[in-house]
Amino acid sequence: MSESVDIEVDGRTVTISNPDKVYFTKRGETKMDLVRYYRAVAEPFLGVVRNRPLLLERYPDGASGKSWFQKRVPKSAPDWLHTVEVSTPNGTTSDALVAHDLAHILWAVNQGCLGFHVWPNHVDDLTIADELRIDLDPSPGITFDDLRRAAIRTRELFGELGIESRVKTSGSRGLHIYVALEQKWDGYQVRAAAVALARELERRHPEEITAQWWKEERGTRVFVDFNQNAPHKTVFGAWCVRPKVGAQVSTPISWSELDTVVPDELTIATVPARLAEFGDPWARRAPQSIEPLLEMSERDMASGLMDAPWPPQYPKMPNEPPRVQPSRAKKAD
Repeated sequence: MSESVDIEVDGRTVTISNPDKVYFTKRGETKMDLVRYYRAVAEPFLGVVRNRPLLLERYPDGASGKSWFQKRVPKSAPDWLHTVEVSTPNGTTSDALVAHDLAHILWAVNQGCLGFHVWPNHVDDLTIADELRIDLDPSPGITFDDLRRAAIRTRELFGELGIESRVKTSGSRGLHIYVALEQKWDGYQVRAAAVALARELERRHPEEITAQWWKEERGTRVFVDFNQNAPHKTVFGAWCVRPKVGAQVSTPISWSELDTVVPDELTIATVPARLAEFGDPWARRAPQSIEPLLEMSERDMASGLMDAPWPPQYPKMPNEPPRVQPSRAKKAD
């Protein structure tokens, strides 16, 4: 391995050890190539993650090596690193890295972090969730064309409710739709809005889209994963690099590109040039109101619907149905 390299960024010196270590084997990109990538997309990337807590997914031997999630910044971290105390659903706390500036990002890259899982909160008020994040999950048998159609259906419903949304590739097989929110609602309210959205999409397009949490009830339909909005949940960030040998990027795209985009072609080798030529598709996101969705949620509850199931690591919630697969519940009956 070559000698370490010191990079001056944001008034800090960040040391990149083993800069020539291969991180992505398809084209042979190195740790330093990953550093160059994040420097190239720094402006739009920091525009969506700055001052948010980050969950680190570390791959010290690159995308093909072993990995682990790291909630806590290690004690060996430099004293200038910004952290914030965050909680898990069961109340466990940890000091999470804050996306304060690019120096913080490159420090994490040197630790083997390829991409970042981002909280929907800013550190100045962790009780407020200021993004609604819709994860269109490709269930077995679902094609990317199916996801495209579901994304358009989602955008149409948002538009009908007067809500502006943006779309990005997941860096893997899915699509993510984001809505920037006014600083008004906590994670429980944002999740309620996401549940209402998913259920309305299923009512309108029952053959294409499902809001069913249990996999056995989804069939060959696109699942709208509302639980990505549960408090304390993180989502893989925009402009972040997936731990795949091709170094695919979770890339913001314009709605007009959705019909032609090929997600596997959006990599650290292509995204910087694309950004330089076409600009940031998520620029000038205006904060939106989810009041129309919360009203829809209230109507659903008034009609007798219960809350949707929560993920297993969360405590039992009010008005939540039994947290058991329907097939198992039938056998018990």
